[in-house]
Amino acid sequence: MKYRITSLLLVVCMIGCSFSRFFVYAGFEFNRHYIATKLCENRNKPWLHCNGHCYLMKKLKEADAKQAANERETQKNLMQETYFEPAQQVKFFTRVIGTLDIPNNRIKLPQGHGTILRPPQLG
Repeated sequence: MKYRITSLLLVVCMIGCSFSRFFVYAGFEFNRHYIATKLCENRNKPWLHCNGHCYLMKKLKEADAKQAANERETQKNLMQETYFEPAQQVKFFTRVIGTLDIPNNRIKLPQGHGTILRPPQLG
């Protein structure tokens, strides 16, 4: 039961984000008289016949800006997740360098790890 309520709540939230413009229109239609008489910027200029449309346009621009900001934030988060690479381990293998089996044993290479690498010496 708890999971069903949680899933329904998430579905309603997703629909609410997708249809924000619809909710602005619905709120305008339900409160048209109040908006036209109290909130309209042109309520003192009746010859413009605004009837609250200026308020509606302002609210629609705010909803569009908020939705665009959410889309940019989502896109930014997706880009960060896309380019994430886990750390890789690097293994180094070392070998001990000894003398080479060359006739007359003329070339000798340095022994051990602490020596400085230099060209082979003729012996």
